[in-house]
Amino acid sequence: MSRVSQAQALENRRRAVAAASQLFRERGVNGISVADLMKSIGLTTGGFYKQFPSKEALIAEAAQAAFGDLDLLLASFDTDHGDHDTARGALIDYYLSTEHRDQPGPGCPTAGFAGDMAREPTAGEVRETYAAGVRDFASWMSTEATDGLPMVATLVGAILLARATAGTELSEKILESTHKALTAPPGLDPES
Repeated sequence: MSRVSQAQALENRRRAVAAASQLFRERGVNGISVADLMKSIGLTTGGFYKQFPSKEALIAEAAQAAFGDLDLLLASFDTDHGDHDTARGALIDYYLSTEHRDQPGPGCPTAGFAGDMAREPTAGEVRETYAAGVRDFASWMSTEATDGLPMVATLVGAILLARATAGTELSEKILESTHKALTAPPGLDPES
């Protein structure tokens, strides 16, 4: 049996974290076993325990990686759209799209990990990572009038409800009406 080089071990760890980050958002942390995760990247369960002390350690690292991906996405919106107000509007368009609704794996970790964070009373390090990611997302969404938390809460709530009702007319209505409410000019009734 050959030993894995240090470089290959680091690459295996990176692949495991990336796969876990996506699969946890897609299926939940209890919806994917260590064996299934490792199989998805072509490695053995024994290889997992050479890299991580526990599944909880992987969850913390996967959540951190997912929020790192979100940071990169937000930075790309700023770069692609020039000014931050336009970038924020484009992010709302993306966030409330059927594409984002239907693909939770590469989607926002704020929504992707929300249920797991709510169900775990002792989430510890993972919860701290999650809270920091939510704060950073809210900061990016902030305007002169608000700190961004209401907008993040609205976006996340809408995408969770749209995913929970996917395949029904209500799912589309949730996306459309939330988009209209968040992009309506100040003082205008979005329902009119």
